[in-house]
Amino acid sequence: LSKRLRELSFLNNGVGIRLVDEINGREENFAYAGGVQGFVEFINKSRTKIHDNIFYSSSDSDAGGVNVTVDVAMQWNDGYNEQVLCFTNNIPQRDGGAHLTGLRAAMTRVINKYIVDNDLAKRARVTTQGDDIREGLACVLSVKVPEPKFSSQTKDRLVSSEVRPAVEDAVSRHLETWLLENPQDARAICEKVVQAATAREAARRAREGTRRKGLLEGAGLPGKLADCQERDPAKSELYIVEGDSAGGSAKQGRDRKFQAILPLRGKVLNVEKARFDRLITSEQITTLITALGTSIGPEFDIDKLRYHRIIIMTDADVDGAHIRTLLLTLFYRQMPELIERGYVYIAQPPLYKVKLGREERYLKDEIEELAFMEEVALRDAGIIPYEGADAIEGDALKEMFELYNEVDKVTERLSRNYDADTLSVIAEGVAIDLSSADATQQSIDDLAEALVDPAHPHLISFDLDYDQELNKHRILVNRNHHGNIRVTVLDNEFVQSKDYALLTRAAETFSGLIGERAKVYRGEGDRRREERIDDFRDAVRWLNSEADRQVTKQRYKGLGEMNPEQLWETTMNPEVRRLLRVQIEDAITADIVFSTLMGDQVEPRRAFIEENALLAANLDV
Repeated sequence: LSKRLRELSFLNNGVGIRLVDEINGREENFAYAGGVQGFVEFINKSRTKIHDNIFYSSSDSDAGGVNVTVDVAMQWNDGYNEQVLCFTNNIPQRDGGAHLTGLRAAMTRVINKYIVDNDLAKRARVTTQGDDIREGLACVLSVKVPEPKFSSQTKDRLVSSEVRPAVEDAVSRHLETWLLENPQDARAICEKVVQAATAREAARRAREGTRRKGLLEGAGLPGKLADCQERDPAKSELYIVEGDSAGGSAKQGRDRKFQAILPLRGKVLNVEKARFDRLITSEQITTLITALGTSIGPEFDIDKLRYHRIIIMTDADVDGAHIRTLLLTLFYRQMPELIERGYVYIAQPPLYKVKLGREERYLKDEIEELAFMEEVALRDAGIIPYEGADAIEGDALKEMFELYNEVDKVTERLSRNYDADTLSVIAEGVAIDLSSADATQQSIDDLAEALVDPAHPHLISFDLDYDQELNKHRILVNRNHHGNIRVTVLDNEFVQSKDYALLTRAAETFSGLIGERAKVYRGEGDRRREERIDDFRDAVRWLNSEADRQVTKQRYKGLGEMNPEQLWETTMNPEVRRLLRVQIEDAITADIVFSTLMGDQVEPRRAFIEENALLAANLDV
């Protein structure tokens, strides 16, 4: 939905759209300026532009016999991929159509003519083609057509024949004039086109060399590939495995009837930074291309694909994640149809193996591990909140246990931006009321009573502040940590958040729950164990320690740590395994993410890291 609203905001210049997700407490504002020209700026924001001025034109043409309004903006970057977004009456066409054909024809004719007239390709001794001109192009084309015709109900392709001559006429006239009026931009664009043509020729020669060796023609399968017996692609799977060790286990554990294994050693080439001629000389990439059977580049043929499930299986560490990302970059940039057709998957090997008595279980991640340990901790467990009271056990205890763990996770997450002790006392019953100055001051007094240590009163202080912009009171909590002051702001946004509601629910549940001579117990009969507690936190800690004492845990860091039987049981058996299908929900966002994280520019990547640093988890340092 946000993708579509973003498009509409750009295409309807000056229109602001606000999207509110009340379930998850998120909000997005779409108020982009500049029309299709601003859209191109947005697409290229994480890329290095090779010219400053964006080509833009808006005009009407009746060259096809019908009046068509054509809005187009173009700018080239230093990348190697084309990104053209086409719209008809604000409706997107994923597969292009008549308007895209007219655009390409006009661009090819006008730019080739400019290159020839100015002898820009003479020294390189190459002939430029349409593909060379579109390398690194970011373009948005929007046409307004009365009664447009589409190829299907999904409107993915425009088939109105009158649109092509109209777009070709409008773009030709304005692009020719723009090149003459902006000679520096024109020269930068044409130099890139000539470089692309030169690289294409080099890639053709390299491709012919590799074809003579049989690498791209499928004359012989790679020696590392352990192929399957099945010849029907729809029933065949290819596991791309990190390293020879895991590859050996996978080869032994697989079902050789329909599962093929291809081990890859080391890191795959980052195709975001490499031209095509370098790409096809990479041994790992040519091995993968040969195994898939599709070839690559202009000769890519999806109908020759030998497997309809391509499963990336890497270790659960930083290196494994990096290799997985490099492979996804390769598929997204060079073989996008594999992803579009849903042929690419990511294996989900378990992170833990746990053993409780004779029971063994494999757990996918920390979430499943926490759920299992909670289940073990609560077996035959209960709390007697005070002497003579009825025991809290079963579903009632489980709800409290889950609430406590949820509050623990929320507190840990919020403590990156808020004072942890302040969050704790809110969860224990200190209410925050910002409705008036007096109420806010009372909240400050309550916080001070709970947080200030008489022996070290200088470590924390509080200020009553007023937000002039929102006309709301707020509390500033100033924590002195080794001479550095960290300020926590408790404002109206915090008080109205789902997180604060959870903390107050915990306060209502646990405040006054545990009284004199309370105890927690676990087990039945002779195996029953119990412990005195002062609060619910003591009960949780004791139950967790009892579960830890009984459970043996093994954490897998590499696939090579599993024997073949374990790898089959957990990751390769179709009846029990888990696979994540790779899908593209928002092509523009996907393109920006790949270019930001995998491209040449350092600054956008650094900005991304700084913006998302607090969200990072499971760091392998």
